[in-house]
Amino acid sequence: MAAVVRVRLGQYTRKCVHSILLQLHTFKTKQRVCFHNSGFLYVIGQELKMPSLSPTMSEGTIVKWMKKEGDAIVAGDVICDIQTDKAIISLETEEEGILAKILVPENTKDIPVGQVIALLVGEGEDWKSVEAPGGSSPPASSSPPSSGAPPPQQVAEGTVTGQELKMPSLSPTMSEGTIVKWLKKEGDRIAPGDAICDIQTDKAIISLETEEEGILAKILPIELRGVAEDEQFVSENSAAIPVGQTIALIVGEGEDWKSVGSPKDTSSPSPASSGTAPKASSSSSSLKSPINFGPAVRLLLEQYGIEASQVLPTGPKGTLLKDDVLKYIAKNNLQPKSIKQVPLPSKSAAQHGDAEAKPKADKQARPVKKSGPGYLDIEMSSMRKTIARRLTESKNQIPHAYGYADCVIDKVVKMRKQLKEDGIAVSLNDFVIKAVALALQTHPKVNTHVIGDQVTSLRDIDISVAVTTDAGLITPIIKNAIGKGLVEISAVVRDLATRAREGKLQLHEFQGGSFTISNLGMFGVKEFSAIINPPQTAILAVGGGRKRLGVDGMAITKMTITLSYDRRAIAEDEAAEFLETVKGILEEPQILAMGLRNHRMANAL
Repeated sequence: MAAVVRVRLGQYTRKCVHSILLQLHTFKTKQRVCFHNSGFLYVIGQELKMPSLSPTMSEGTIVKWMKKEGDAIVAGDVICDIQTDKAIISLETEEEGILAKILVPENTKDIPVGQVIALLVGEGEDWKSVEAPGGSSPPASSSPPSSGAPPPQQVAEGTVTGQELKMPSLSPTMSEGTIVKWLKKEGDRIAPGDAICDIQTDKAIISLETEEEGILAKILPIELRGVAEDEQFVSENSAAIPVGQTIALIVGEGEDWKSVGSPKDTSSPSPASSGTAPKASSSSSSLKSPINFGPAVRLLLEQYGIEASQVLPTGPKGTLLKDDVLKYIAKNNLQPKSIKQVPLPSKSAAQHGDAEAKPKADKQARPVKKSGPGYLDIEMSSMRKTIARRLTESKNQIPHAYGYADCVIDKVVKMRKQLKEDGIAVSLNDFVIKAVALALQTHPKVNTHVIGDQVTSLRDIDISVAVTTDAGLITPIIKNAIGKGLVEISAVVRDLATRAREGKLQLHEFQGGSFTISNLGMFGVKEFSAIINPPQTAILAVGGGRKRLGVDGMAITKMTITLSYDRRAIAEDEAAEFLETVKGILEEPQILAMGLRNHRMANAL
């Protein structure tokens, strides 16, 4: 693993630094010395971890790196070849950026699933000064485990030893997942290709397909995450499960699946529940690291007189959640601490210091009303965290410029009404998608990607359409939008939107795209500006139609469209011409009706 030595050049002259470099050159060849012109400008890299490329994979070997340090990567690029327990599989990335640092060289064997193998940075960042999150490189696989690491799993005594099914890494950036639904139950027969469960990743809900044949013997307890005994199952909608943790056991055909052994935690069992909060020993609590929790959790702890160390956290990175405390309160049947209310002194007591007035006032005091906090902490989903991170990077790294245009859409509204009477249902957004596709064909400079300092003109016109889901915003792609008619676009959009809200999209259906459309008109939004989705160079924000008076005094329907574009790739005049083309097509939409005659005739027959 590379060792990073930091030197602040402000304390040395260039001559001294050159001398130091010559001395450091005699270090071991496997060490690496990185210098930067300021110790404050180190870039924090995004970790790329060893993925679980099969349900039974627990470790892998990097056979060959297909990218070298400093290479630009885009979604779909093969980064390296990994030898799993079954075959050699190419690892494709779903990220865009630069491969900044390779932490594990080729032919390194038995790399555990979840270990960091490389660091990525965003386009434009100084990849040479990258460092791992936390300020230090991750530990090598050969290093001994720290004392604070979770205890190893052991197989409980049983007549049959099961094969472990672990939480897989379904994307290169996935570190944990949530089991949404088990599609198989204990005792069910499974075969290669069978979907065992649905897993919520940091991007979407993906079905886990097994490559094994046998019987799903046991859905394992999650004792390692400190869940109460009556809840010790990797259940549906459970908390996030780290990649590599065992979630089930499989046995072969004909074996007694009911007597299969299950992993157990070697740590001591939790104390028995009682009506009062159990006290943690001072010696054990002093060894524990500080527990993170929010204001709502702090208020609950104070109300019930609970020490944070008494409750086992299940949140990310050991964060204590409100739900953890509520479960602890219910399990131990705790009651809020009584709050003694001190009444105001009576008039006579205040004037004469009457000692008898105090107990009288105590008797007249109002009873304290027990109530919970006036707010609710809502944990952010993995998808929302990813969206927030990427949009922040977009605003920080891309020079956004904006252009606006008002479109008179009365002819589109009339055409849509006529099509509906003919039994052809298309939305206003479908017209916008087709108009944008035609405009991108006319103005190819808008149909581009920016990767590093390179602007890439794309041949295919693949339009991403923003769809709101419960987990967050996702952008499914209408492939080859220029080659589709209004009816086909409408059908594709409905199908993609439905499966997006159900979390059933495949990665290739929402990763990529050459241009994005975000339409909030159906929510009554007049106009807005959107954030560019890199490496794309533009996004069109579509507002709602609204009645206005035209220059002739007649009522017209106006719709505002806003183009956010990357000034590095698109100039102001090019953006204006693109907007003018979209506006012209929507105001004179006859070209959009091409090919609809056949649909009318088919419906008539």
